[in-house]
Amino acid sequence: MSATAPLRLHDSTLGRFVDWLARTRGLDFTDYEQLRRWSVADLSGFWSAVKEFLGVPFRTGHTEVLANEKMPGAEWFPGVETNFADGLLSTSGATRAAVVTISEDGSTETLTHHEFRRQVATLARSLRRLGVIRGDRVVGYLPNIGQAAVAFYATASLGAIWASVGADYAPEAATARLAQLSPKVLISVDGYRFAGTARDQRDAVASLRTSLAPEHTVIVSRLGLPVGDDDLDWGDVTVGDANLEPVAVPFGHPLWVLFSSGTTGLPKGIVHGHGGIQLEMYKTLRLHWDLYPDSRVLWATSPSWVLWNILVSVPLVGATAVLYDGSPTFPDTAALWRTVSAHQITHFGTSPGFLAATERGGTEPGRRFDLSSLRQIISTGSPLPASAALWAEDHVGKHIPVVSISGGTDVVGAFAGGAPTVPVRPGELPAGCLGVALESWDERGRPITGDVGELVVTRPMPSMPVAFWGDESGERYRDTYFSTYPGVWRHGDWITITDWHSVVVHGRSDATLNRNGVRLGSADIYHAVEDLPEVAEALVVGAEMSDGGYWMPLFVVLRDGTELDDELGHRLRDTIRRRASPRHVPDDIYAVPGIPHTKTGKKLEVPIKRLLQGAAPDTVITPSAVDRPELLQFFTRLANDRGSSA
Repeated sequence: MSATAPLRLHDSTLGRFVDWLARTRGLDFTDYEQLRRWSVADLSGFWSAVKEFLGVPFRTGHTEVLANEKMPGAEWFPGVETNFADGLLSTSGATRAAVVTISEDGSTETLTHHEFRRQVATLARSLRRLGVIRGDRVVGYLPNIGQAAVAFYATASLGAIWASVGADYAPEAATARLAQLSPKVLISVDGYRFAGTARDQRDAVASLRTSLAPEHTVIVSRLGLPVGDDDLDWGDVTVGDANLEPVAVPFGHPLWVLFSSGTTGLPKGIVHGHGGIQLEMYKTLRLHWDLYPDSRVLWATSPSWVLWNILVSVPLVGATAVLYDGSPTFPDTAALWRTVSAHQITHFGTSPGFLAATERGGTEPGRRFDLSSLRQIISTGSPLPASAALWAEDHVGKHIPVVSISGGTDVVGAFAGGAPTVPVRPGELPAGCLGVALESWDERGRPITGDVGELVVTRPMPSMPVAFWGDESGERYRDTYFSTYPGVWRHGDWITITDWHSVVVHGRSDATLNRNGVRLGSADIYHAVEDLPEVAEALVVGAEMSDGGYWMPLFVVLRDGTELDDELGHRLRDTIRRRASPRHVPDDIYAVPGIPHTKTGKKLEVPIKRLLQGAAPDTVITPSAVDRPELLQFFTRLANDRGSSA
């Protein structure tokens, strides 16, 4: 089966885009890869076509698309003015849902496009009265709820800058991020519910109020708790009617600040611009995800994660963003599938971890629920093993593609993912994304196919950051992405681009396993061992030791009632040998109580590696950036024990 397919096989926006290019530009493409290559070769032609065909609402016309191609520092659409919130003015169907919030108990809050615009307009008016002007910062300490989306758009409409973290963040972790911005307004909740438990956040909000020192605090009542006398009530600042009148800002004017994981030191504040994110969202949501006004996108995410920013962009194209507020596995692993069925979800965003949890829980979604509305499952967060895709094919539905995407907070989008006209192979990302000059490079900086290399982007993307917050010289920005290959974006992932143009992601390159000069991907080991019924999760690192040796231990979290005896250890090694290679077999295997992650769910491969090499914990990891910091003690003790033995 070829990974390139005729574009007119399906009735899709992408297919109509190609027809339009043929009629208006004289361009003829017979498969997706031809289109993708053109989109990279002619960046100006592609992005001007995206703007025109999809109706991206810029305020002013343009005479030039890409003024210079230098990375960093590319200048897109010079002189153009816009506002990210302008898209809300062009959506039709006032009575259709724009944003739906679904709670764990099944209760639903719906904002139609008309009501969503009204709340955005009235909150913008209130923020303006509170003194918020262009360039000021408004920050959120909120769960995945409609009020968070309203707050973001209201902030953007004023030309102010938005930033948020989930209400589940500890105050010190939230402060480490939001205090960098010196916000004028804090918007928070009194509490939230997660896994069936009500969580009072008033003390956390009081702590944030002290550390951030905002001029004003707005409280969204979720638990009905009394709040401070000086706090403003959400209902009061969104009352009445107002006209939504977004201010015009330059193409690269800061829209929001997203944050890196902050596993070492202060989290980096990644700044994106209005125009670049507009273009990326319209391209992603219409050409890649194929959204229409009747589309409903569900994602159980958090305002701490870039997927939330993509999710709340869905109303721009007239579709419905469905925000799930709560634990995705409460009261059982059928909870989200039940929601997909009940709310006629067309696009379900999830992760390999959730699919694995569903399988372990014995849920068979395709048999238990009516999933006839579902057109696509989109998976990200970590590489999707072929076994998970095959499980979904058998237990969700053979007609529902499971599309794995890979990108990042850095670009608010994907480097590789799916397209309506490209078939899906289990274990692979179907194709490189349009407008992304994606390549895999060897250690000499040469493009390679069919082998593992560094993920690089050789030409600019409009959604690349405009800056890092507080990085006046740009040195930190340049060092993060461009220090390895000057002028070329190095993302930090190992990938293979296949002969049929799909992409396989092997894991972070800074956590690469390198035995005797052979690079190995940690994801290949995870795919092997995490399929075993005894293993809940695994982590592997490769550590260069001070004596010149190389140590590659595997850590496994075992299911209840399972012990790591000789028989299981042998089976783990044999499985890795068969499904990956003999080189992937670890030196040692340890059973651990849990695997530590960043707050966005990424395994802490590099910090654990450094701990095992003997680094002091406070030099490699910030505890507030870790979901369960107490788990780090095991690895520190192991490093000390090995050092004592040596």
